[in-house]
Amino acid sequence: MELTREPCPWRVVDDCGGAFAMGTIAGTLIQSVIGFRNSPSGMKRRFEGGLTAVKNKVPQVAGNFAVWGGLFSAIECSLIYFRSKEDPWNSIASGALTGGILAARTGVPSMLGSATVGGILLAVIEGCGLVMTRIQGEGYSLHNTMLGESVQNLANTNGQNGRIVFLGSAASGEGSSSGKQTTATEEVKRIGKTW
Repeated sequence: MELTREPCPWRVVDDCGGAFAMGTIAGTLIQSVIGFRNSPSGMKRRFEGGLTAVKNKVPQVAGNFAVWGGLFSAIECSLIYFRSKEDPWNSIASGALTGGILAARTGVPSMLGSATVGGILLAVIEGCGLVMTRIQGEGYSLHNTMLGESVQNLANTNGQNGRIVFLGSAASGEGSSSGKQTTATEEVKRIGKTW
């Protein structure tokens, strides 16, 4: 479960907006190159052709991305509600259902093909996410193990009865209540004994 995502009703709007922005950026890059290459010769004409292609095609591409993102997120939220758990199977099923629904106007064979591609694509994405999480988790576990061992070694070498003792310089300032000056080590040992 991702902790940084919005709760389910707002997730649909968030994903729809994110997909629209991604479609706008990707569409602008791709359509500017296509328009530049397909324009007549001359740099001015090519730049105008790239700009015209961006103005004509990018809203449609961004809208298609937004529809896909919104539908995917709505299906995923519905599956989370009905299954009462959030796991990678929700995303995989959402990708398959989204692909099938968006291809509904072209017939059943096309729906099945799009659903298969959507499910496989989301399975690959979720699998990569799980692998990355496992790799990061192992690194974090190794870091905690090494940190715990170093703290234990520090406690064994410097402390008494498992206590960590600060080995610092003499404390400057006032003495203890008996009138003699104490060092930082004695002060820490004295505090440690009260625990």
